[in-house]
Amino acid sequence: MKSSELRQAFLSFFESKQHQIVESSSLVPGNDPTLLFTNAGMVQFKDVFLGADKRPYTRATTSQRCVRAGGKHNDLENVGYTARHHTFFEMLGNFSFGDYFKDDAISYAWEFLTGVLGLPKDKLLVTVYEEDDEAFAIWKDKIGVPEEKIIRIGDNKGARYASDNFWAMGDTGPCGPCTEVFYDHGEHIWGGPPGSPEEDGDRFIEIWNVVFMQYNRSADGTMANLPKPSVDTGMGLERIAAILQGVHSNYEIDLFQNLIKASAAAVGTEDLSSQSLRVIADHIRSCSFMIVDGVVPSNEGRGYVLRRIIRRAVRHGNKLGQTQPFFHKLVAALDAEMGDAYPELRKLADRVASILLKEEEQFAKTLDQGMRILEEAISNLGDSKTIPGETIFKLYDTYGFPADLTNDVAREAGLEIDEAGFEAAMDEQRARARSASNFSMDMSGSVSVDGQTEFTGYKHLEGYSPVEQILVDGESVDALQEGQKGLVILEKTPFYGESGGQVGDQGWFRGPAAVKVSNTTKQGKVHLHHVEVREGTLKVGDVVTTEVDKSLRNATALNHSATHLLHEALRRVLGDHVLQKGSLNDPERLRFDFSHFEGMTPAELEQVEDIVNEQIRLNHETVTEIMDIEAAKSKGAHALFGEKYEAEVRVLTMGSEYSIELCGGTHVKRTGDIGLFKIVQESGIAAGVRRIEAVTGKAAIDVTRQTDASLSQIAGLFKASKDSALDKVVALNDQARALQKEIDQLKSKLAAQAGADLASQAEDIDGGKLLVAQVEIDDPKGLRDLLDELKSKLESAVILLAAVNDDKVSLIAGVTKELTSKVKAGDLIKMAAPYVDGRGGGRPDMAQAGGSKPEGVAEVLAVVPDWVKERV
Repeated sequence: MKSSELRQAFLSFFESKQHQIVESSSLVPGNDPTLLFTNAGMVQFKDVFLGADKRPYTRATTSQRCVRAGGKHNDLENVGYTARHHTFFEMLGNFSFGDYFKDDAISYAWEFLTGVLGLPKDKLLVTVYEEDDEAFAIWKDKIGVPEEKIIRIGDNKGARYASDNFWAMGDTGPCGPCTEVFYDHGEHIWGGPPGSPEEDGDRFIEIWNVVFMQYNRSADGTMANLPKPSVDTGMGLERIAAILQGVHSNYEIDLFQNLIKASAAAVGTEDLSSQSLRVIADHIRSCSFMIVDGVVPSNEGRGYVLRRIIRRAVRHGNKLGQTQPFFHKLVAALDAEMGDAYPELRKLADRVASILLKEEEQFAKTLDQGMRILEEAISNLGDSKTIPGETIFKLYDTYGFPADLTNDVAREAGLEIDEAGFEAAMDEQRARARSASNFSMDMSGSVSVDGQTEFTGYKHLEGYSPVEQILVDGESVDALQEGQKGLVILEKTPFYGESGGQVGDQGWFRGPAAVKVSNTTKQGKVHLHHVEVREGTLKVGDVVTTEVDKSLRNATALNHSATHLLHEALRRVLGDHVLQKGSLNDPERLRFDFSHFEGMTPAELEQVEDIVNEQIRLNHETVTEIMDIEAAKSKGAHALFGEKYEAEVRVLTMGSEYSIELCGGTHVKRTGDIGLFKIVQESGIAAGVRRIEAVTGKAAIDVTRQTDASLSQIAGLFKASKDSALDKVVALNDQARALQKEIDQLKSKLAAQAGADLASQAEDIDGGKLLVAQVEIDDPKGLRDLLDELKSKLESAVILLAAVNDDKVSLIAGVTKELTSKVKAGDLIKMAAPYVDGRGGGRPDMAQAGGSKPEGVAEVLAVVPDWVKERV
């Protein structure tokens, strides 16, 4: 039975049982903010179960599009590596809204499976929640399932109702006990029945889950009875299709086989068994239907999940040798498979392909460079089997590599990733994001002030003013004595109060006392001078001479003006989507945060630098105007992030309308005053927010000199000129790569030779060979390569190898397919590992362990043969 025929057969069967056929809802839940994507058939009926929505029917059946690739329900990492995990799948379901309950729900399931589909009854077994005696009795007494094939599953996850047979859509909402139907693929497949230690094997596969919706769980864990007991069922279309079509993997069903063939043609390979083709075929389904339902690639929420999946597919195509955009071409093949069932896909196919193509082209710009960095990091791991968190973060932050994509590459290389280190780097980024638009200084306590300070600092850096108010810890005082700190309010001031991303001025008050001004902030329209009396006494009513630190103000002005030039340059290079998200301009540097979806390339950064420096060399006059806000908007002025503007605003124009901004800050008189602009860093601080840090004037010259000095040192090491230093470094790097390649080739030859020598030492056992040996290999990959070589040479064998390096023990076990029913590599390793004070595990065909007791290797070599022979 084809997948399309199965889908229709299910819907028709329940239509004959008076169920209303309801179209699949969107992948974006319309009535549930707690879900990232629709992950089950019941999502669109949640309010019906709660009694908040009334439908003209009490029975329904659907084939629901589902995605599990983000949030709590996330299968992304398993896709391509298992037989039944997908990012996108179809859930066949039937629902009762206070109509029928356990008796009919179980009867319908059994009738469809054994009657309509003709599945052998002896191939089916069922599970029930341990306390659900009613469901147990229906299966046993009415349906006639033998008692030994009805398995009770209790609270096996450490809490009340925390059971595989107590279903809940999320932490809150409708829930209840469930009963599941499993299909037995036969003894030749490894695995045990549900509830057994081997339940994760592939022999017994769940095909239908019938949930008896009885409760609504609130956030505090309280279970309230639903208005009417209801039924929610789910059967994966892909799983049941695999059984009906006589195949073991979902990827072997007709629907996937056609998509895999189309994927192979698109990437240019003839190897239809490639895991990468499975990934691509799966991902075209989820990506296309997400776009159909209104999701577009982005760096936040659902859009970021979509972007991750697209990039994972593209990376697998690249792995197969396809460097040109290909993924978008598969939309046509998907339409051929699913367009009849889902007309919305056919209607929007061109738009879907267009969005995928754009995303492919965007990712292609950084994929090669990112992969080179990752491969280089892997080659430099040495004996470590873990990719550092800082590497994973750099790939994510700079090249748009999601961590799960890096994890894919690591898994293929037999490595792990430092998730904790990556999360620590992400936490640091989130902390930066939280402060991205908050650059305010300490105000030395909360104060409440009214009035307005006249600001004279646009034209003058010196002046005089009476002291109007002095505050200490928020309270007004009459005077500040020598050594005391406080806040001083003047009638008028040339000191700029921190705002608009520009730091406050520093300087001095002179007069009856010598007073150091360490910062100036604003509260409303009042300037607060943060001061310390260095000599004498400062009193309310004293007239002071005000002196702004000219060098600090001028250096800050260079950076602030350069920020405006930078903003416009970014818009010209990256696009009009660039918006300012925060800034900091102080005497030492400028920091500019802006909206953009990926890390900037070196070429883009260079182009931005060139544009800004060109505007500096043109030495445009900086023009400021006061006008009403509407006139400013008509002039094309951009408002700065976080600023509140009144009816009249200050408009700053630089360079024949090159840059027009609303800004109250202080600036250079001409752009040439900036001298030089140099970007020192570009990074990500939040989803969709990038940060550029740069220097100007003398600081930019200093950075250039430091770079030149470093280049001179490098050239000196190679006894070369600065002009030829790069060629020397490249040549040395090429030589190192060539030597490493030669080393790897020699290791492979040695492993092959060792394999040949070791193979001759194997002894005969029932069904094949047994080889137990200690080897001289100093890296995990070499040990795995040797195991693969031996399995190939011996064909049918049980193998255990031990290696000792620096007082550390490595054990690896391999069992060829013919013998895994008798001996499992994971069991062998678990038995052997304690002898070397180690632990480990793995699959039936391959398992590994590490230990710290070299003297235990001899015991391992002695006990393994008898242990194996007892089992064969």
